[in-house]
Amino acid sequence: MDPTTRRRALTTLGAALAGSVALPAADALAGERPHRTRPLWRAHAHNDYEHPRPLLDALDHRFGSVEADIFLVGDQLLVAHDPEDLDPSRTLESLYLDPLVARVRAHRGSVYRGHRRPLQLLIDIKTEGAATYRELDRHLRRYRHLLTTCAHGRVHPGAVTAVISGDRAARAPMLAQRVRRAFYDGRLTDLGGSVPASFAPLISDNWTHHFTWRGVGAFPEAERRKLHGIVGAAHARGRRIRFWATPDLPGPARDALWGELLAAGVDHLNTDDLAGLEGFLDARRTA
Repeated sequence: MDPTTRRRALTTLGAALAGSVALPAADALAGERPHRTRPLWRAHAHNDYEHPRPLLDALDHRFGSVEADIFLVGDQLLVAHDPEDLDPSRTLESLYLDPLVARVRAHRGSVYRGHRRPLQLLIDIKTEGAATYRELDRHLRRYRHLLTTCAHGRVHPGAVTAVISGDRAARAPMLAQRVRRAFYDGRLTDLGGSVPASFAPLISDNWTHHFTWRGVGAFPEAERRKLHGIVGAAHARGRRIRFWATPDLPGPARDALWGELLAAGVDHLNTDDLAGLEGFLDARRTA
C-alpha cells in the first residue's frame, strides 16, 4: 500500500472509531507510559480488572492479552470476579472497550503504536453463557470498527481480538452466527475436533489437570514431552495455547515453570504480577 493510500485508510479508521462509540475523557489515557520497547505479546494479564487501573496498567507493562470477567445484570455487562463485587459503574465498556477505542484512535489504528498485531481481550463469562453472549454480541456491534471479525468463515483482523471464555453454553449461539465479532476459547479436548481455528483460535486449560510439576526440582521428561506435543499439535492446527493455574508467587519455581512454557512455545503466560512477568520476559529477551 502506498503512503497516501495508507494515510487515507488510517484516517477513515479513526473517523469510524470516533463515530461508532462515545470516547472517554482525555484524562482516561493520562497514565499511559511511553515506551520504546516492543509489546510483550505472550504476556497475559489474568484478572486484569483487579489492578488499580484496569487495562491501562497492563498496557503500561506492554501486555499483549488482558482478561475481564463479566456478569450479565439486566442489559449491562459488569466486570468483577465475584457477584458481591459488582459495581454498576464498572462495565465492560467503561473499563475496556471505550479506553481501547480512544487508544486506537490516538495510535492511528493500533493498540501499540507501530505494531499492527491485535491485542487479545479475553472475556470470561460468569453468568449463563448463551444469554450473556447474546447480550455481549449486541454490545460488541457498536465496536465493530475496533474488533477482529469473522464473516462467513473468513477472518478480518482488527486492532482488538475478543475471545470468549468461561461458561461453555456460549458456544452454541456463537457457532450459529455467520458474522461474529468474537472468537471462542477452546479446551484441550477441542484440539482433535472439527471446529476450525477461525472459530476457536485459542486453547486454554488448567495446568494442574494435565501436569504434576509446579516448578520445583527437575521437570519430568515425560511431562516435558507431553507439553511440547500439546503445543505442537495446537500450532499445527493454527491455534494458540494458554494454561491457567500455574504458580504465580515470585520465586525460582515460577521462573522455572515460565521458562519451560517459553521453551515449549506456549503462546500466553498467565499472571497477576504485571511487573514480574514484564521483567522476566525482558530479561529473557536480553539474554
